[in-house]
Amino acid sequence: MSKESRFFEQVDNDMLVQMVMDGFRRIIVHYGAWFAEVAHQVGLEKAMEVENNVWQASIGNQVDRLGKTLGFPTDNGLPSALLGLPRETLVDLIEKLSINWLANDGIWFQAVEKQFGMGDAKRCNDTCWTRFSPFEATRIKKLLNLPQNGGIPALKKALAFRMYAFINEQSMEDVGDNCIIFYMNNCRVQAARKRKGLPDYPCKSAGMVEYPTFASTIDSRIVTECVGCPPDEHPDKWFCAWKFTLEA
Repeated sequence: MSKESRFFEQVDNDMLVQMVMDGFRRIIVHYGAWFAEVAHQVGLEKAMEVENNVWQASIGNQVDRLGKTLGFPTDNGLPSALLGLPRETLVDLIEKLSINWLANDGIWFQAVEKQFGMGDAKRCNDTCWTRFSPFEATRIKKLLNLPQNGGIPALKKALAFRMYAFINEQSMEDVGDNCIIFYMNNCRVQAARKRKGLPDYPCKSAGMVEYPTFASTIDSRIVTECVGCPPDEHPDKWFCAWKFTLEA
């Protein structure tokens, strides 16, 4: 009997289930640690290129390996059951994933705030956006096959595919051929605070990272201007607004 077999004989099924879930957790954290360190060593743009290659090489093998163990069929590295889901279920799944993403972000913020204070939490949050916002823009560009310099039309398409877009209410106003104003009409985070009688969360510092880096990743010629974002005063019809202009 192998040493590994003797080990597994010592734990019950509940522990094995916990180990399975912890395995997924370790993969996620290790994947993120690699991405963060590569970005630190060679720059974010090159790190995103590497990450794309890693994902293409890794995800299919991982899914196929799990499929063999768990008994679900796969098709080109994707679970066949996922490919067979009806459209409305896929849309609902995307919404739930987006809510999970936002909830995870909020839990991280609150955990850091509780232990280290609001200042450190905001600093960590803003820094995370320096990586996530251009990463999300890059993923959307690839998913939609947007051109390298697609201008305002490409930005409008990309803004509609952010994770925020699936759970918040947003709109865009055409100012001209090369300029739009983007409105976050209803924000889940701010709306929840409003229901609790709390003031707006002052998210402008994060927005000043989030929106300019997203827009410039879609097209480096796009300049971002904050029209208003908490703690700024704003009308009831939107929480924040951003002006995007394509400069020649």
